[in-house]
Amino acid sequence: MSDPFPGLSLDSQYAVTVMALPVPEEWKKFYQSKIFSTRSCAEKNGLEQCRKDWYPKYVSVMQEVGAITVTFNLAPPNLDIRSYFSLCYANGKKKYIDITPNFSKNKTHHSYQLNDLQEGTNYTCQIAANEVDAVRRTFNVQVMHIQKGILPLSVIPSMTLMLPLCLAVVTLLVVFLVVVTRRRPKLQMKEPDIKPDISSYHQVDKPQEEVVSLLRNRRTPPRLLICYSSYDGPAHVKAVMQLGAFIQRHMATQVCLDLWDSLSVAEEGSMAWHYRQMRESDFVLVICSRGLSHGPEPSKPEGDDTNEEADALLDFGFNAFSANAAIQLIGEEVGRAKARGQDLSKYMAAIFEYSEETDIPTVLRLVSHYMLTSDLPLLFSHLHGVALHRPGGYLKINHISEEGFTKVPAGAALQCAIYEAGLSMRAKRRHSVEGGD
Repeated sequence: MSDPFPGLSLDSQYAVTVMALPVPEEWKKFYQSKIFSTRSCAEKNGLEQCRKDWYPKYVSVMQEVGAITVTFNLAPPNLDIRSYFSLCYANGKKKYIDITPNFSKNKTHHSYQLNDLQEGTNYTCQIAANEVDAVRRTFNVQVMHIQKGILPLSVIPSMTLMLPLCLAVVTLLVVFLVVVTRRRPKLQMKEPDIKPDISSYHQVDKPQEEVVSLLRNRRTPPRLLICYSSYDGPAHVKAVMQLGAFIQRHMATQVCLDLWDSLSVAEEGSMAWHYRQMRESDFVLVICSRGLSHGPEPSKPEGDDTNEEADALLDFGFNAFSANAAIQLIGEEVGRAKARGQDLSKYMAAIFEYSEETDIPTVLRLVSHYMLTSDLPLLFSHLHGVALHRPGGYLKINHISEEGFTKVPAGAALQCAIYEAGLSMRAKRRHSVEGGD
């Protein structure tokens, strides 16, 4: 039966778990979990009802006597968008125009002119509402050469010379027009059948796009197990969870995280769950932090009420010591594989910006390790076996580059979580230093 969840945020990712209660005795798996994404505002309510997602659908370009006129549709009055902007760029030069329509003349469309553009040049132009993070509509403008007028003759020749000269000029003009018509097609803009190119407010340059096949020999996305130490507190755990959400949504990877599978962890036990996931996953990523290398040993009594970090761990409902033991098991697997000369590409280590390379255990320094979020493209390359650089070019993946990952909601949430975890870590270190003094 359907049991919808009202009030969910638009354009967000959620996990839903359906569980049978009481648990049937003969069922091996008594629950089912699914990850789903809610619709965007434009998909649910329509573009005309979404101020943040709105962009001009209709754009028409005409060139007359050197001046280029652009006509576009205005936002509906209920969105209260009063101004727009246009940006054209080519050959390293940019031309920015502020647009303030006169709504008393026309409330549905507005026209403006693009002046001082170089003849014979193809421009990439964008138009959008003058709002933060506005969605842009991208279109192309090809500026044609303008045929210069013929200078008048300063001396009027006799009728016998005028007729042959006029015939010669007309012949040359016809030949020239034929050549221009064949070599330089007329400027024409038609409504595309596909969804128009859109980009965020911050994006200006549009790099060359390249289609890359990621899953050549794989029918399903690669499976990635993320291990971490919760000894560093809830802020660090939140950063790990946001990293998993970003990787699963924008890096074509299936992520396994104990926080998302709490029922299985409770049913199997933390150690057994991690061991099974290690065997079934294609890759294992260990998030290294200060708590991983400086945290308490598993043999330390768990009933120490004075240990504030241990109390914080209990709030998550997981055994931090079991997670650390699982990471130690991964280190042993890496050591054995290295001794046997086996491939180590299954295992990876990573640190967030607030951690240090010394937080990576010695045995995990044998495998590839990354600094997040600056090394997100390298992590993508490792997961999918795609080369980022080649002679004469490089591969740039949308929403994964260091400057572009924050333009999507999952990337912005990841950056915010890392920033908050960094503040928490620095405050904890200051407290420990002051306590030592």
